[in-house]
Amino acid sequence: MRVAIGSDHAGLELKEKVKVILTSFGYELTDFGTHAKDSVDYSDFGLKVAHAVADGDVDYGINICWTGNGMAMASNKVKGIRAGIAVNAEMSHMTRLHNNANILVLSQKYTPENELEEILKQFFNTKFEAGRHLRRIEKFMEEEG
Repeated sequence: MRVAIGSDHAGLELKEKVKVILTSFGYELTDFGTHAKDSVDYSDFGLKVAHAVADGDVDYGINICWTGNGMAMASNKVKGIRAGIAVNAEMSHMTRLHNNANILVLSQKYTPENELEEILKQFFNTKFEAGRHLRRIEKFMEEEG
């Protein structure tokens, strides 16, 4: 599994923890940064991850900022991206099962560290259910043009 990951300064600590877990899963990681606590714009890093996913350079992406909202908004501006925020394992499961998310967005502030590994497992191990959910996704994907 090839996974791109990115964060701003406010998500750096969680990004490093995610990298350890994903490496233990045997995944190939591309870290787009940031790599320091200096203030940066989340969109710079979130868009790099989103483009890597949309271009097929990686299978999935993970973006992290303080609340997850900024990264989700930035990611979803890229054609072909379905980024979903998950702060617990059930949300992670559902964003794949019903929404076919290709980017998981995490919140440094709201993600419980003791649930992080299960959140990641649910995202990467859940298959899209399709069926009625496919029709719904196709409707909003058509808005991309």
